[in-house]
Amino acid sequence: MKRIIAVSVLLMAFGCICTLFWYSEWQYNLPTPVPEQYKTVKAKEHIDISSVSSKIRQMENKPVFIHFFNPDCPCSKFNMPHFKTLATTYAGEINFAVVVMTNNKDYTEAGIRKKYGISMPVLFDTALASTCGVYSTPQAVLLNIDQSLYYRGNYNRSRYCTDKKSNYAEMAIDSLLASKREPAFNKFALTAYGCSLPVCTK
Repeated sequence: MKRIIAVSVLLMAFGCICTLFWYSEWQYNLPTPVPEQYKTVKAKEHIDISSVSSKIRQMENKPVFIHFFNPDCPCSKFNMPHFKTLATTYAGEINFAVVVMTNNKDYTEAGIRKKYGISMPVLFDTALASTCGVYSTPQAVLLNIDQSLYYRGNYNRSRYCTDKKSNYAEMAIDSLLASKREPAFNKFALTAYGCSLPVCTK
């Protein structure tokens, strides 16, 4: 009898874990709701980053890659290792920056750098999100040398950025550096999936 009870408890626990995992994956695969007052920013539009350009542009005449990140968003946390890999791979060719999207005043530039092991500029100018047409995290924004929008979208179709065939942000970087037109991305690249701004709701 005790064995039956023990097995039943283990099966129930396993079932609960599977249910939570399924729910989490299901939530992740739902598009982030578009805000009512959302203003679309299209590719090739000029993006005014003059308020932070002195902090972002460590290298002159280089494209700019902005990582919109919420430390409280699970999707952002899963994404950070992939972003760091991109920043390391293209360090000499692109100016990278992180924009922290949160209302939590406890986060600081030094704290974010130390916690995530990054050295690029960390900004708290949340107005950049609407300037770039970003309403969820994590999101990638790639600007051309003339500060026109080249790509705004997701990093990868997979939550953990493990699907090499859908490395959207990396594809955009490679295309821009090769002076090509932006690749024809599918809806999974350009539709926001993640945590709504300004607070995490997933």
